[in-house]
Amino acid sequence: MAHEVAIKRFCGLYGLTCHEGHDAYRELFRLREDGAMTSLGAVCWPAVPPEQLRDVAVAADEAGLDELWLWEDCFWGGGIAACAAALAWTSRIKVGLGVLPVPLRNVALAAMEAATLCRMFPDRAIIGVGHGVQEWMGQAGVRAESPMTLLREYLPALRALLRGEKVSASGRYVHLDEVALVWPAVSPPAVSPGPPIFAGAIGPRTQVLSGEIVDGTVLVGGTGAAELRAARERIDAGRARAGRTDPHRLVVYLEASMDEPAADVARAAAELAGAGADSVVLQPRQPSTVAGDPVGYVSWAAGQVRPLV
Repeated sequence: MAHEVAIKRFCGLYGLTCHEGHDAYRELFRLREDGAMTSLGAVCWPAVPPEQLRDVAVAADEAGLDELWLWEDCFWGGGIAACAAALAWTSRIKVGLGVLPVPLRNVALAAMEAATLCRMFPDRAIIGVGHGVQEWMGQAGVRAESPMTLLREYLPALRALLRGEKVSASGRYVHLDEVALVWPAVSPPAVSPGPPIFAGAIGPRTQVLSGEIVDGTVLVGGTGAAELRAARERIDAGRARAGRTDPHRLVVYLEASMDEPAADVARAAAELAGAGADSVVLQPRQPSTVAGDPVGYVSWAAGQVRPLV
């Protein structure tokens, strides 16, 4: 039904008959074989001042955008605080953290923060973590000698803590002594898999690790359809290694500017959806563009691009 509405809007945009528009739309946007609708989101850049976030979040929510994503880039605003505020100001939209740099955040504290978000805003907070930009981690004095080892220790500990398990660990980086959250993300504890955790993954080894341990993967802007399929293969290899058969969502950022034709952006989004993306998140090509009009960017994404995807 949602596809049919999009086709009607497509016909109106290009002055086509229903028959012509139906065929052209199906050819142009290559709907996913399973008929599933891919979520569309947009990024609120860290360059947007925190005092403007409320207007952006409310505009995205009211315009019907599926997801709003926030980045914890150094040394701008804090991701957890921004996510909590955006969720509190809205009623429907999901808010993603894509991603929190794990060297900056002790895993017990990260679990406490994430669990609080998940309990206050059930099924609306999307928690993503990753290596972080190594130069920034060095500036903050937390750069790990082995980012892969840190992430491999961190991810299972985070998932277990969110489920309410008592966790002890004595790894190279993660050290926990019978830590259990009083308010885990699930209630009662450990009766469900817990909230999905996403890992930011650029390199092949991190993509395999993401498939092995967590529930979703975030891919950077500039990822093409062929690269996305290759990432999916690596993720599936990790899932097979761990014997996992549960769903694994793929989120991919797509660089797009408001001066581009909406149909071209929607086509690029649909190509990523056809390659396996479960969520396509628009990000501006130049930070200054959206920093100048962040409300306009999310409104454009929801009002002009979303109807065509």
